[in-house]
Amino acid sequence: MTIAPGVRGRMAAVEGDISRLDVDAVVNAANESLLGGGGVDGAIHRAAGPELLAECRTLGGCPTGAAKLTKGYGLKARYIIHTVGPVWTGGGAGEDDLLIDCYRNSLQLAADHGVKRLAFPAISTGVYRFPADRAARLAIMATAAFLGLDDHLREVLFCCFGAQSLALHERALASGPGSEHDP
Repeated sequence: MTIAPGVRGRMAAVEGDISRLDVDAVVNAANESLLGGGGVDGAIHRAAGPELLAECRTLGGCPTGAAKLTKGYGLKARYIIHTVGPVWTGGGAGEDDLLIDCYRNSLQLAADHGVKRLAFPAISTGVYRFPADRAARLAIMATAAFLGLDDHLREVLFCCFGAQSLALHERALASGPGSEHDP
């Protein structure tokens, strides 16, 4: 798959703290309980405040690959889309498909709620140990495919925590899905 120029212009990689971005919605790399954790999940819960935890308690958790929406509370973002990425166990347990589902389901939920600007973290690349280069390529591939069929979202940011993640996402954006570097 090649990224169409109009789609490529709607995606960008940035380095920073996703909980501070001024976008319509941020995606939280959550655990199945949705009750907070470490990394991105902990940062979003801390920044959003205790009301987020209270709302998450009413959602009944979230299975891997699915997505659920809450208010943004103390964030600049109006919404938080919670998705649960797969734990990497070597690639033979459907991890790629589950990660792609995280992006597709989050993008669909965003479009369904009128989101124009959305930011993703590098889902599953922290304590879930998904290979960061592979995850970046899958994120770009899934997002480009969605944006090619849907014009609701005007901008999707890949908010990277650190220069290495930023470089991987920039390389995936530049080469595009369908290159010899695909997983």
